[in-house]
Amino acid sequence: MNNNYVLACIDGASLTTAVCDYAAWMSQRAGAPLKLLHNIEHRPQAAVADLSGSIGLGSQEELLEELTRVEQQRNRLLMQKGKLMLEAATQRVEQAGVTNVEAWQQHGSLQESLVELETDIRVLVMGVRGEEHREGQLGAHLETVIRALHKPVLVVNAAFAVPKKIMLAYDGQDASRKALDMVASSPVFKDIPCHLVYVGDESKASSVLNEAAAVLQAAGVSHELVNLPKGKSDEQLCHYQAENDIDLTVMGAYSHHPLRDMLLGSLTAKMLHKTKRPLLLLR
Repeated sequence: MNNNYVLACIDGASLTTAVCDYAAWMSQRAGAPLKLLHNIEHRPQAAVADLSGSIGLGSQEELLEELTRVEQQRNRLLMQKGKLMLEAATQRVEQAGVTNVEAWQQHGSLQESLVELETDIRVLVMGVRGEEHREGQLGAHLETVIRALHKPVLVVNAAFAVPKKIMLAYDGQDASRKALDMVASSPVFKDIPCHLVYVGDESKASSVLNEAAAVLQAAGVSHELVNLPKGKSDEQLCHYQAENDIDLTVMGAYSHHPLRDMLLGSLTAKMLHKTKRPLLLLR
């Protein structure tokens, strides 16, 4: 297995094409191999009631056998569907120029699968919602995966567009420092202008932004400093993103204060719901 690959999760949802495109872009910019993953989760089936007393002895056994055959057939169809999706995804990323790509199908919990693979993941690419979710909904596994992994997660929510400008939402906390270090050190963001944005009082903004700017300056990353007035951070960031045609936002994911998140709501979750452009999240 290749170390430090870009891993793209595909499920046949409407965003699968965009996930493939962003993963291909990320793979080529980082000079890293690409792995495509289709995960099949086994859903628990409702228990079969004891019906022998009402429909005759042996009926329950026959019913169980039939349900087993149906479930086996379902699994075979899901595997075949997944293989077809992986073949199509492989063809698409190869057409985009990726030469080192591997397709993989796995059964079981997606979160557990990703945690097992975490050591070798460079960046995880996922759609903001799965094939069973409507517009505006978050994927069932999205937040738990982001919280479980300590690797960058690129959340795709729109058709692919080559990122020409990025926004780094920075507050000086540990997670945003990780985001800063990635922007400064990764070849992915080389030559892409960065808007370094702080939301809050001007008195604190200067020291926080200048500290981060020094890191970007040393790395040769073109940047501009932006202090947005104190307010609802998600609304401020989304508005700035739209007004300045930002293609990709990089930010820390979730605070280390679960009580604050519970009372006020997580900025990460709000951004996942509201932003119209992809988010690269780091914990």
